[in-house]
Formats: sequence, structure tokens, C-alpha cells
Amino acid sequence: MNMYLHELKAYRKSTFIWTSSILVLVVLLFSMFPSFAREADEVKKLLEGFPEALRKAVGLEVESITSLLGFYSYVFFYITLCGAIQAMNLGTSIVSKEVREKTADFLLTKPVTRTQIITSKLLAAFTSLVITNIAFLIVAITMASYDKTESFSLSQFILISITLFFIQIMFMSLGVFLSVVLRKVKAVLPISLGTVFAFFFIGMFGATTGDEKVRYMTPFKYFEPSYIIKNSTYEWSYIFIGLGFVLLAIGLSYYIYGKKDIQAV
Repeated sequence: MNMYLHELKAYRKSTFIWTSSILVLVVLLFSMFPSFAREADEVKKLLEGFPEALRKAVGLEVESITSLLGFYSYVFFYITLCGAIQAMNLGTSIVSKEVREKTADFLLTKPVTRTQIITSKLLAAFTSLVITNIAFLIVAITMASYDKTESFSLSQFILISITLFFIQIMFMSLGVFLSVVLRKVKAVLPISLGTVFAFFFIGMFGATTGDEKVRYMTPFKYFEPSYIIKNSTYEWSYIFIGLGFVLLAIGLSYYIYGKKDIQAV
């Protein structure tokens, strides 16, 4: 418990900064919606002039962009991008920071097992993401209720919003795996940005080509808002694939970390 609280305290500043950034982004994006709704016809004409490939790449649905859920589906794509970077940062720094800050050998001399160490770090990172998502959901619902010009399905809105947490868990798991596989991580941010943007652009490429197989390669495409709005549920095949990926990444991380030679100071 002491280790968990220590790690949670260590992530406090990062959690506050990332949560605040996402909330500010949500407020800014929702502040644009009333203009979209008032000038619906003009907005649609303008967007229809964009190349179809570009509209598909960024998830832009012209017919629904002036409805609250349609607008939210579009801007949510970029909210998940920020959330994924936060999660990847957390996951990658879980183990690597001990090596980078030369405290690994000190930590491992304590009367705790490596399993306890990585479990405490994972729980702290998980808690940080939960805090971010609770704050995000509250602010998003508040802004949607304030900006709405017509009734919308709150359940569909929440289903879309919760996918941020699912995507973050997948990227956090990937980050943890990389942190135990890589011998030494000198800087977390370049790895996090490179990995997240790689998956982001793969998702854009898949949307442009219309190749459904590409969707399996990027968490950004596991939860399509358009499908959620139409069916009020998730595509369960992708839920199971995502769950399998998380379990595999975390399981391998435990195994590798338990066998890994930790570099001493």
C-alpha cells in the first residue's frame, strides 16, 4: 500500500496536467458546436468541398456533423489522441524511470517482490487514468447538456466517452511492455509520441482505404462512434481483441520484469 501511495503521489502532477489539458480541449471544442448548429447548411456545403479521402481519414461525416452526437464523434477522435499520449507516457515510465533515475537497485533491495513492485505501479497508473476519465466524463456531459440545440441520446454519448478509457488502458499496457523490454529509456515522451502517432496515422490510412483489416492494427479504430450511434453498443469482437492485447502485454511485462537483469548504479 505504501508503494502504491508513493507511486500515486509521484504521478500527481502529471495526472493534473494531462487531465486539465484534456478538459480545456473539451471545453474549447464544445464551444465551437453552437456555431456549427446555427450555420448548418453553410457548414455542410463547406465540408462537402473537402476531398472524400480526407473526410474519411479524419472521421468527418458531413450529414451528421451539425448534430451534437455527430459533432462529438468527430472531435472525440482528437480527444482520444491526447488521452492515448497520457496513457502511453504513464505506461512507459512505470519501470523505466527507476533505471533512468538510478533508483532501481535501491528499490529492489527492499523486502518486496518484483511482482509487488510492478503491481503497485500498475495500480497507481490505473488510478490516474480513472481520475482523468471521471473528470472528463463530468465535463463532457456538462458541456453537451449546455450546448445542445436538440435532444440527444445520453446513453450513446456515455458509450462513446467511455471508449477513451478503453483506449488508454491499451496504450498504457503497451507502454508497460516497452518499459520492461527496452534496456534503457532515456526519454519517455519521444517513444510515447512516436508510438501513438504511428497508430493514429495507421487508423487514418485504414479509414482512407476502407480496408477493414487495418482496423485490427490500431486501438483508435476499435470503437467507431458511428457504429455506437447506430447500434447503441460496441463491436464486441474488438472488445475481446483489445482485452486479449491488454492481458498479453501485462502478462509478458510481469514475466520479463521478473527475469530481467536490472542495471545497478
